Amino acid sequence: MTATDRSLELVEAAAQAAADKLAHDIVAFDVSEVLALTDAFLLASAPNDRQVRSIVDAIEEHLLKEHGAKPARREGEREGRWVLLDYVDIVVHVQHSEERVYYALERLWKDCPQIELPDDAKASLGRGAAHSGDAE
Repeated sequence: MTATDRSLELVEAAAQAAADKLAHDIVAFDVSEVLALTDAFLLASAPNDRQVRSIVDAIEEHLLKEHGAKPARREGEREGRWVLLDYVDIVVHVQHSEERVYYALERLWKDCPQIELPDDAKASLGRGAAHSGDAE
């Protein structure tokens, strides 16, 4: 089983919305072979809490407006350090750069295939390295 077309469409749209808000290190994994709960994870980060919240808002607004998708669950918004948007088909994690380095979610899914993302999202790779040690 691989991620559905709908899941891939949502991942690409969420990645583009994150890139438009200058998210760092946007990457997505097809986890459909190892998890029954969802098809894909999208990870993105930002150097401060305000930008994390801005990225989350942009993703949520874009997916609702363009794809009619609303998250079934949204967690971590108040702190703005790690916000999770659960769309059932996909799960979006937007983390503060420090949490991204500390938790290293990519390690958990390193054996899963990466999902091809829009060029703007690919251009974000490596941006977070410059901010991973920054304090807010």
